[in-house]
Amino acid sequence: MPQSRSFAIPFLICCAGVGLFSIMDGVMKGLSLSIGLYNALFWRALVGSLLGLALMLATRRGWPARAVLRLHLIRGLAVSLMAPLFFYGLMHLALAEAIALSFIAPLIALYLAALLLGEPVGRQAIGASLLGLVGVGVIVAGRVSGDYDLDALLGALAVLLSAVLFAWNLILQRQQAQLASPVEVAFFQHLVMLGVFSLAAPFWAANPPLKAVPFILLAAALAFTSLALLAWAYARSEAQRLIPVEYSAFLWAALIGWLVFDEELSAGTVAGALLIVAGCLIAARFKPKASPLDAPHVEPGVA
Repeated sequence: MPQSRSFAIPFLICCAGVGLFSIMDGVMKGLSLSIGLYNALFWRALVGSLLGLALMLATRRGWPARAVLRLHLIRGLAVSLMAPLFFYGLMHLALAEAIALSFIAPLIALYLAALLLGEPVGRQAIGASLLGLVGVGVIVAGRVSGDYDLDALLGALAVLLSAVLFAWNLILQRQQAQLASPVEVAFFQHLVMLGVFSLAAPFWAANPPLKAVPFILLAAALAFTSLALLAWAYARSEAQRLIPVEYSAFLWAALIGWLVFDEELSAGTVAGALLIVAGCLIAARFKPKASPLDAPHVEPGVA
């Protein structure tokens, strides 16, 4: 098969996966605003776990080895902290703004890889990180100038904290991608989240209204499907060729935010997003061979 053709299919699958993730973020923002953040996450984790169990049984996947199961557990716990922070940010920020801030995760992953894996951080990576930080500063500056909005500022901080956890998640995922199938990864991620969120169920869980049920089912299906599509794409093409596709999430978020939530796209958000994306692309271009950017994509909002 010609090289261009062999890349075209993973590229298109990756585009579809990023688009579905973005739609899922919009659905989860609506659910979080209507039934509360906890219930949106709890019921989606429950539906996703049931969907994953059905697929595990249908594909006859065996129980993973202890070492793989431990990795599933650690990554699931990381996502259990990451997802509430990210969706809290979505509740108080425009979709495009939150997505733009989350793009800083690959840059943070470079330093976590140096700390946890002993990987070198080159001069270009440091410069790229500074460029990304300037982009974050441009976006956040829009929140502290003019009318001061404390909720939005806290939302921005929550997204940045979720990006730190997402960066750690990238490193975990690099190990996990070679040890488990996409179905297994998605199933255990949902299952661990369900276990974590169930601890608060006696106090916070409430039956969702009937009108919210289709959106819960949709959010779970989108999360599961998009995760599987992206894992498939990254297993079949070089990460550095697919990384630019990830930033199309900003365009999806801007469109969905405008159509569904009547959100305006500020010039500061666009400028900040461009700076962050430029920093990520520079870091990807000059990355070491075993960079955490080689990991498959998982949006902060995936659960």
